[in-house]
This record gives sequence, C-alpha cells and structure tokens, in this order.
Amino acid sequence: MTIRKWFFLFWTTMAIGAGATLVTGLAMQLMDQTLRAYGWSGAGFNTFNMVLVGLLIGAFSQMGFFAYLTVNYIALSVFRKSYLWSALQAYTTVFALGFLVYVLYQSREQTGMVLFWALPIVLAAVAWGVGYWKTRLTNNKAFIPTLFLMIVVTSIEAWPSFQGEGGEVSASAIWFMMIPLAACNAYQILTLQRITSSPDKKEAASARGAKTA
Repeated sequence: MTIRKWFFLFWTTMAIGAGATLVTGLAMQLMDQTLRAYGWSGAGFNTFNMVLVGLLIGAFSQMGFFAYLTVNYIALSVFRKSYLWSALQAYTTVFALGFLVYVLYQSREQTGMVLFWALPIVLAAVAWGVGYWKTRLTNNKAFIPTLFLMIVVTSIEAWPSFQGEGGEVSASAIWFMMIPLAACNAYQILTLQRITSSPDKKEAASARGAKTA
C-alpha cells in the first residue's frame, strides 16, 4: 500500500465516521429529547461536536483496523496453516458475541432489555452481511476474518462505552460508538482489496470477467 492510498483510506474513513456519528447523534436526539444539549439554539454547536467526535472515531477505527491487519499477518506466519487461524478467529468471534450478551445482561437495569436483545442481533446480522459482501468481492476465505473484524474488533474499540462514567452505563453511549465504528470497519474491510490490488491484477480480473461474460 502506497502513502497516497493510505492517505485516501485515512481521510475517507474519518469522513465515514463523521457522517455516521452525525446521523446517529441526530437520530438519537430526535428520539430522546433529553439528549439535546443547549436546545435548538445550540444545534450548530451540537453538530460541530458530533462531527468532531466522528472524526476521532474514524481515526480510532483505523488504528484498530491496522492493528488487526498486523495481528493477522503475524498469526498467519505463526500458524502456517491458514485454516487454523481461521478456526481460532471463528471461536473467538462466537466467544466475543457471547461475552457481549453477558455484559449487556449484567447492565440491563441501566441500559434496558431492548439493547440486550437488539445489539447482539444487529451486530451479528451486519457482520454476516458485510462478510457475505466481502466474499463476493474476493473469495470465501475472507468471510471469517470479516466476521472477526466486525464483531470482535468493533466490540473492543467500543469497550469504553460499556464501562460508562462513574459506574453508570448508558445505552445511548453504546449505540453512539458502536454504529459509527461498525460503519468505519465495514467500509475499510470492503475497500481494502480495491486499494491494495495492483493495476495488473485489476486488468487480469477485468479480462477474466470479459471472458466469462
């Protein structure tokens, strides 16, 4: 990956984070009036803050994404057999999803039962959809790593929101972090093969597509 391609991924991921955070924040404010700070007169200030937070979330998501790519590279060299690393990722993904359910169940009195049921189901469904899309863009081997990224890495990145402040866990804070992080991670994993493939590979793929058409 060249510096120019990395910079493109960097600023576009931050833009995705800013957009997803803004949409999430505005939707949450419309549904819960208590979340609207400074009232309608401070709408511009609220928007600026949400965009700023979204840019930080985008940058944080990219740090997690490149950390996963590094771990993935090291693991493949350690395990030698790619299916062993895939099996470990699959086990970790199932475990992480179960642990997420446990954490939400423990904090259900503060966050509510809606989050307890909705978040794991939505996260698993989104991860499955992104994984299926990734296999269509590349190959079937990309399915489990994509699930791992979307569930395990996203949950780790959003972990501070599960801790709350002063022991108070907020469902709004969890959604506010999980949605933009999931959007950023989905964008990065689906864009990776496009920005890392060489022109020769793109031409070969186009030629294969022309022959099969």
